[in-house]
Amino acid sequence: MNYSIEDVSSRLKATREYLDISAEEMSQKTKTPLSDYHSLENGEKDFSLSFLHDCAAALEIEMLELLTGTTPTLKKYSVVKSGKGLTIKKSAALREGFDYQHMAYMFKHKKVEPFTVIVPYDENAQITLFAHEGQEMDFIVSGKLKIKIGNNEEILEPGDCIYFDATNPHGMIAVDGQDCRFLAVLI
Repeated sequence: MNYSIEDVSSRLKATREYLDISAEEMSQKTKTPLSDYHSLENGEKDFSLSFLHDCAAALEIEMLELLTGTTPTLKKYSVVKSGKGLTIKKSAALREGFDYQHMAYMFKHKKVEPFTVIVPYDENAQITLFAHEGQEMDFIVSGKLKIKIGNNEEILEPGDCIYFDATNPHGMIAVDGQDCRFLAVLI
């Protein structure tokens, strides 16, 4: 799913105003400086996944509602067939060139956000560090992933798993000449 910044920012602002929540309060709840919050809500800047997650939590809605305007409805279980997750291809909102598929997008009141992620191999790629609230678990399905958390670097291969505090700056690239596919669970 390729979403437009304008649509998401419009839904964010409309929902915030409907719930009678001030921009200042949202700025505090998302730990975003007020001027940056206004730029994000007005569609002047692209969002991070953690910002959207924090907004959804502050508004007590699902992130899917901000992204698509659709409300998740499943409560008992959710099956998403291979390659049929909610595809999110972005640049600034996520990591440059990464392909994300949300694997439980229609399940209501999720405790975690599960994604399959494909990191394209690029021989010139450099690791860019990001941080977000919560914890993260990444399980490598195919390819090799070089991940940096703070000053530590690890090379992960198929079957390897890493679990970490995502408030630590972290980043990753595919290595050894092939794309890397992994399951990312944001907690």
